[in-house]
Amino acid sequence: MHKLSVDAVFDEYERIRDRLVAARFPSASRRATGLIDVADDFDAFVFDSYGVLNIGERAIAGAAACIKQLRAMGKPVIVLTNAASYPLEVAMARYQRFGFDFTAQEVVSSRAVAITHMAEMAGPIVAICETIDTLADFGNNVIRWDATDVDNAAGFLLMSRTALTPDTLAQLEEALRRHPRPVYVANPDLVAPREDGIYPEPGLAVHRLIDTLGIAPQFYGKPFGNAFDAALARLPDIAPARILMVGDTLHTDILGGAAAGLRTALVTDHGIMAGHDTAPFIARSGIVPDVIVPSI
Repeated sequence: MHKLSVDAVFDEYERIRDRLVAARFPSASRRATGLIDVADDFDAFVFDSYGVLNIGERAIAGAAACIKQLRAMGKPVIVLTNAASYPLEVAMARYQRFGFDFTAQEVVSSRAVAITHMAEMAGPIVAICETIDTLADFGNNVIRWDATDVDNAAGFLLMSRTALTPDTLAQLEEALRRHPRPVYVANPDLVAPREDGIYPEPGLAVHRLIDTLGIAPQFYGKPFGNAFDAALARLPDIAPARILMVGDTLHTDILGGAAAGLRTALVTDHGIMAGHDTAPFIARSGIVPDVIVPSI
């Protein structure tokens, strides 16, 4: 799995921009040293995970303390993540290991969004997922990828970057050439930040399939509205404009949050933007966050 540069990632997101969502943005961003500085301006907070709360298998210093302080101020918090490789119980155990005390009601994953929308679909839908994933939370209509069964699949579900090997991707492309079928994507991210760099996620491969085959996949997760609808359902009494979406990626967290009517905050010292001046990327994309913070 090869690492990618920030410039390459940004260029690819801009290339596929018309496949994402549309939004309106503020004319300029407010800079703050952290979220506590702006907490009084918002009634609730929605957090991306990778690049905001953790990098790979390491919690970001101070993130758990910030969450606790926001709770003490009476601010509800939600995690909205495109991590689709883990069922809820595994995700909750990871957050606990990182030092976060989230409840299950406070965590919304693109996996959960996919489960909700795919519950009534006719199968078998073949999932490209981690080898240890039982898919039990999806029900009986979703089964594990097996190249010998692809011709009988009613559709395909892409979930895991590590499972989407070059060989598997080639087999998927050939199966779709022979018999076009729906493609569902439970992680729309092009990339994710990890301890030693930025690595591809399923969304990157899917957009190459769009280029090659002209398919029209169904995406579940940020920046698409189905993810934000799921998060906002956990905050039913709070107006979207009083909620701050906090993320590290312009084209998922900030674009998607703004499209959903939320205010947005870009984290710059971790994740995708770490070590880079964000101003040129904001200017080139026109995706302007309401707030810019180095860390939460």
